[in-house]
Amino acid sequence: MANELILIVEDNEKNRKLVRDVLTFTGYRLAEAETGEDGVRLARELHPDLILMDIQLPGMNGIAALGQIRQDPAIAGTPVIAVTASAMTHDRQKIMASGFDGYQSKPINVKEFLAAVRAMLDEPR
Repeated sequence: MANELILIVEDNEKNRKLVRDVLTFTGYRLAEAETGEDGVRLARELHPDLILMDIQLPGMNGIAALGQIRQDPAIAGTPVIAVTASAMTHDRQKIMASGFDGYQSKPINVKEFLAAVRAMLDEPR
């Protein structure tokens, strides 16, 4: 379907640019934040269809930001995919146990990344 609004919460400009370019080319609308605090604020303001959240962020990390999102009834049901360089098995288990809906490791595999985004957006909520 595309045209859905995706919020990217990523502090690294190169990583954000890659995700932005891939998603824009595919037809999604985007909003971007560089910190967990800004990510939560934008999620509350924009009610995106999907949030892509880095874990290692300045200030509030991605797990804490997810906690705030899940506590807000207006956005608690928004799907959130962790996009992180923390690729160790125990890191992934900890991240998923904290309430993320999906997990993508960096550097992203564009084909797998786009498939995961589409699958998450297509899941009934």
